[in-house]
Amino acid sequence: MMFEFDEYIKLLAGLLSVVDPIAAIPLFISLTVHRSPEERREVARVCALAVGAVLLITLITGKFLLELFGISIPAFQIAGGIVISFMGVSMLQASHDRSRNTPEERAESFGKESIAIVPMAIPLLSGPGAMSTVIVSHSLNNSWSYDLIACCVIATVALAVLLCLVMADKIADFLGTTGMNVITRVFGLIILSIAVEYITQGLVEVFPMLVLAA
Repeated sequence: MMFEFDEYIKLLAGLLSVVDPIAAIPLFISLTVHRSPEERREVARVCALAVGAVLLITLITGKFLLELFGISIPAFQIAGGIVISFMGVSMLQASHDRSRNTPEERAESFGKESIAIVPMAIPLLSGPGAMSTVIVSHSLNNSWSYDLIACCVIATVALAVLLCLVMADKIADFLGTTGMNVITRVFGLIILSIAVEYITQGLVEVFPMLVLAA
């Protein structure tokens, strides 16, 4: 039980840092500023459900897709680690990460009626970084018990997204820009560490002579 709880906390820390619902609060507020409180809650609910669904589908189909395209787990570890590392560096600088969404996509979103799924859920919250984290962790721990832990983590992350968006105004007022940037930087350091681990493990698998050389 302790081992499983440790795995839960480890995956939760990594996935929650990559999803980073705190960083989505400013965009959510700006996109829903002219909507009623009921409409904003509905957007938050649909967005959280979409994030959970996307990550759950990724968990189920990720390894199959890698096998379908003939991509090895170590190669995907390295690629996923690089994607996540770019996100981590961007978050450490508290700057916008283009892998989540581009300025053009954000501008287009202001004219949309429904923004819960695009761009909030995809690609802002459950984008390439979150998908890579789920696929790599599942591939490295291929067991039913770990899949159950991963499902619990995904449900927890979706709940965190819901709470952050429903309480977006209160969180923004309480933390302010500086507070949200501090949290984003902490999350950035966590996912940068995860990225280094993914890349290192992948390189060791691809180039086993690196272990012998060390």
